[in-house]
Amino acid sequence: MTTGLRQFTRTVAQLGWCDTALYWLARRMAHASAGRWTIYRYRYVAQYLGDTCLPGRRGADIDIRFHDAQAPLPGCPRPAPVIAARHAQGAQCLAAWRQRHLAGMLWLIDHGYQEDEVRARYRLASPHACWDFDVWVHPDERLGLTFARLWDTARQHLRARGVRWSCSRISAFNPASLRAHAALGIVPLGSALFVRCGSWQWMFASMAPRFHLSRSPASFPLMTFDTGALAGPPAKELP
Repeated sequence: MTTGLRQFTRTVAQLGWCDTALYWLARRMAHASAGRWTIYRYRYVAQYLGDTCLPGRRGADIDIRFHDAQAPLPGCPRPAPVIAARHAQGAQCLAAWRQRHLAGMLWLIDHGYQEDEVRARYRLASPHACWDFDVWVHPDERLGLTFARLWDTARQHLRARGVRWSCSRISAFNPASLRAHAALGIVPLGSALFVRCGSWQWMFASMAPRFHLSRSPASFPLMTFDTGALAGPPAKELP
């Protein structure tokens, strides 16, 4: 079996036939158009913020704190304009530091989030929900407790404010992220497919509005997620 065939077979096993086909099409489109055309496929999920916490003093050498929007964030893999735009819409960055080096981060925002990968806005209908996004852990820290400490700190912070559900979007082309979220326990909220061709963007979604065409940055779909009807810890599985 050739290397390419083995890679294709492994991708099908991880993503399924439909998402594998979209993944390979997205790669070919991006390559042929120098990045001007591409496809994004998302799954939207909610995670119940339970009482379980990291036991004992595990990971105590990792310093977790909210980043000051006015201060630099050395080691952050995101461009400065993206960081500034996130803070401008009210997002908070929870950063993990080990020996003064950035070990990881995750972002939290109330009410809703203006997506910075595609043109879309997410709105939360319940005051007891928040949006988490862009969870990143330094490659050298991915086998340690950085992610667990980050999420444990975020969970405690949110529960103290009365938040019981955290919503997020996952790339359907990222099997590691899908597995990580499934292990935490999630409830599916829907899915969407975005096709970008230059300045044009098409969206096809399982929730309203099911279709949207955008021709400029000022045009984007508003997608509402309501966790008000959800109750209790969900099963640990993806649809």
